[in-house]
Amino acid sequence: MNCRNAVIVLVLLILAGCEQSAGELRLITPAQELDRIIAEQIASLIAEDSGVRVRLVPLPDGQETALDALAAGFGDLAIAPNNERYRDSVNTIIPLYPSILHIAARGDSPPQSMRALLEDTNIFAGAIGSPSRSLVEEIASAVGIPSGDIRFANAEDPNLDVIVVYAPLDRRRISADSRLEGFRLLSLAEPETLGAGSPVDALQLLNPRMRPFIIPHDFYGKLTPDTVVTLAVDNLLVARSDLARETVFDVFAEVLRIRPALFGERPELFSPLPEDLLRSNYAFMMHPGAVAFLQQDEPTFIERYSGVAEVLVTLMLGLVSGTFAVVKIYRIRRKNRIDQFYVDVIAIRDSVAASATDDECAAAIDSIRRLQNRAFDLLVDESLAADESFRIFVELTNNSIDDIKSVRNRTR
Repeated sequence: MNCRNAVIVLVLLILAGCEQSAGELRLITPAQELDRIIAEQIASLIAEDSGVRVRLVPLPDGQETALDALAAGFGDLAIAPNNERYRDSVNTIIPLYPSILHIAARGDSPPQSMRALLEDTNIFAGAIGSPSRSLVEEIASAVGIPSGDIRFANAEDPNLDVIVVYAPLDRRRISADSRLEGFRLLSLAEPETLGAGSPVDALQLLNPRMRPFIIPHDFYGKLTPDTVVTLAVDNLLVARSDLARETVFDVFAEVLRIRPALFGERPELFSPLPEDLLRSNYAFMMHPGAVAFLQQDEPTFIERYSGVAEVLVTLMLGLVSGTFAVVKIYRIRRKNRIDQFYVDVIAIRDSVAASATDDECAAAIDSIRRLQNRAFDLLVDESLAADESFRIFVELTNNSIDDIKSVRNRTR
């Protein structure tokens, strides 16, 4: 009996060691600062007991983009915009946050047409092959400007007339960028013309993975004296297509769990997940592990350890004279259902203006408390899990109530 127990313990230790070794994933470090911050947060927030760990690795020399490095096997995961060209070696795991098309033109009177914007101007639009530069080339072709006639410049050129970049909403950094002094963001249409044949509709027709996006008046200070209508594209967490199905299953579950913490300090980056991720228009096919999670098809014990089955069987045959029945172990995972609560709390908090009245503040606080009561009722009914996500929800609601109370105190 002691020998049998020792063998079982040894097998379990080997299983744990194999899982830990196979569970470390390399996330290629993004080039842009805010993307890099998000990547660092993903690596730090994923729990060690989840079966996966994420380690950031730099872009290798000789590789132009993170997708090139991913396809070459230098990493396992990367963050990529959803308007990249299709590659069968790359699969989508989950959308993370949007990047917004920023078109900044020098002067108080921006050009009235795309042709005037691009003709005889010095343009910075990112590196060769970048999404923003490719879009500029597509627009130029559509309005009859040969690509060779566009005067592309680098970011440090003091004579820039136009700056075109895809970037996440980063109010502090963009508003304080000295290179944008004297520029203003160009609106591609009026809000009321969306869906009625506006330039935004034309660009979306050429790039169907983009969607209209409105930057509010004064969001970037002097850069946005008026409301700006532009386009947004999702940034995706992607993986090598040959990454194990069960590994991606765990990655999807972890990213879903950490989403509230990931965007807690930057709520403007938070974007609710589409209701049907499997039918969304992504640049790359969904990874089978992500599909399995969405279909609630959890990998079995045998699938999870199929890679070490031969070693384990050989070891067990050498240590014992009989065979042991292997019991399938299932661990039921609850899908995180608390996303909508975060969205509702943030919406209520953001609806309270700096000059809100006592009644408005009281109504907002009452709405948040009702959300709390509803969430606790679901917790009692076991429809929500008492996990880290629920604790973050409680902290978010309490902090939001404190914020609203501070607004009420200031307006008295």
